[in-house]
Amino acid sequence: MKNSNLVGMYLTGARISEALAVTWDDVDFSARKVLIKETKIGSERRAHMPSELIAALAHIPGERSGLVFSFQSRGNCKTQWAGAIRRAGIKPLSYHACRHGFATGLLDQGVNPITVAKRGGWKDTRHVFETYGHDVADDNVTDILTDTKSAHQWRKTNVVK
Repeated sequence: MKNSNLVGMYLTGARISEALAVTWDDVDFSARKVLIKETKIGSERRAHMPSELIAALAHIPGERSGLVFSFQSRGNCKTQWAGAIRRAGIKPLSYHACRHGFATGLLDQGVNPITVAKRGGWKDTRHVFETYGHDVADDNVTDILTDTKSAHQWRKTNVVK
């Protein structure tokens, strides 16, 4: 799959440098885990691989040895990154947008910030709050606290599940 590294960054919360360092020995298909090493905070973590990531990695041609992605640096990814953005029809984004999407996506789905920080390899939960947390502008958000018809309707029409 042409954009496996981009999918991997989004679905694991990996930084570009972390994604480029993944070797085939770090990928455990049966456990659905990938070892993310050389992190910014100096620790390793085993990230869960959703089915979509497993499929993307399984379709990478070639030997299952050495680096998973053939890019040696973030600069080498620019052409593939630009192509993926063009095909998606979205405005240009940084590599870090995948990490941002990982955090905001989980937060928007109601995953608590402590879990998001742990799964994404952030050292400080406060950083997750301050950087990736966003206000739900709808004043009716508090309807979700009750088990009423309006609460169910609000859940259906908004991102909070």
